[in-house]
Amino acid sequence: MDREKRIIRAIGGDREALLHLIQQDKQKLYRTGYSYVKNKPDALDVFQQTVLLAIESIHQLKQPKYFSTWLMRICINASLDVLHKKKKIVLMDDLKNQTSSKHKTGYEERMDLLNAIYQLDEKYKTVLILKFYEDLTFEQIAELLEEPLGTVKSNGKRGLSKLKTLLKGVYADDRAKPF
Repeated sequence: MDREKRIIRAIGGDREALLHLIQQDKQKLYRTGYSYVKNKPDALDVFQQTVLLAIESIHQLKQPKYFSTWLMRICINASLDVLHKKKKIVLMDDLKNQTSSKHKTGYEERMDLLNAIYQLDEKYKTVLILKFYEDLTFEQIAELLEEPLGTVKSNGKRGLSKLKTLLKGVYADDRAKPF
């Protein structure tokens, strides 16, 4: 059975069809949740909330072609709910102490980048995560967030600019210093 037929059956109340569709997207949903909450237990909570909300509200989906967008939007909202409930704060002093070595590994650089992304406003963070971690186009992000394309592109550009500013002292200064 092709995906669109499964989506139509899921909208009609076929729970097995819905669970099959979610199973196909589970890694993408988990990765998105993890990119927001930054730990496995909370990412699993996000995934579970996404599945429950999808089961409860699948009947509200009007057009099958928007299923993936609809499901991703549920995941993003569930991620933001978890963050707001826990009010997680990353203290930059602690981060600097953990990554104070002069030569950073690839893993440490990725962690620095992720921590810098999490300091951004939600509108910038969401666009950057969807663009660079989920490989969505600006058009897909605009559709997903239900925002104008120009707004999404501006938020992406501003987010990158703010990200460069946050990371400037971490890497640019290190490269400029002589050995």
